[in-house]
Amino acid sequence: MSFVRPEAGKALIRYREAMVGGAVVFLGLWWAIGSLGLIKWIGLTVAAFGAAILWSGLRHARIRAGHGGVGVVQVDERQITYLAPVGGGFASLDDVGRIEIAKDRAGMAVWRFRTGNEILFIPARAEGAEALFDALTALSGADIDAAIRAANTPPNETVVIWQRAVVKLH
Repeated sequence: MSFVRPEAGKALIRYREAMVGGAVVFLGLWWAIGSLGLIKWIGLTVAAFGAAILWSGLRHARIRAGHGGVGVVQVDERQITYLAPVGGGFASLDDVGRIEIAKDRAGMAVWRFRTGNEILFIPARAEGAEALFDALTALSGADIDAAIRAANTPPNETVVIWQRAVVKLH
């Protein structure tokens, strides 16, 4: 018998990293305010570390876990693999020239990984699609906040998350 409603339990699990970060910030500030000397500086350092955990936890909590979409996404050392009954494929982050999120015919958000002349389509609600956000951190200049917004609510137009810089020859 549980005293916590299932919806509240899911929300607590979703925000657990942010809650740990908040507790570490509180502990650090408690040390910083209530102490003198070296402990005060250690408390400020712990509070800054907790703030980083809190920020990361809030960002991860905003990413909805992929459920209900077709296929499974796996990310392994800069290699994105999409396993599906129809239309699966793979893309290496070293070969990707552009990453977008757009709306498909059903109105759901879809990732597009463009590698040369090929495009890998991955539904945003595919199982394991939250690992794509971790893969984006390897790309400098990737707009992760725009990716979170576009993946949670399908955009009306195509949202470019990252694009390889064009090298001019002259």
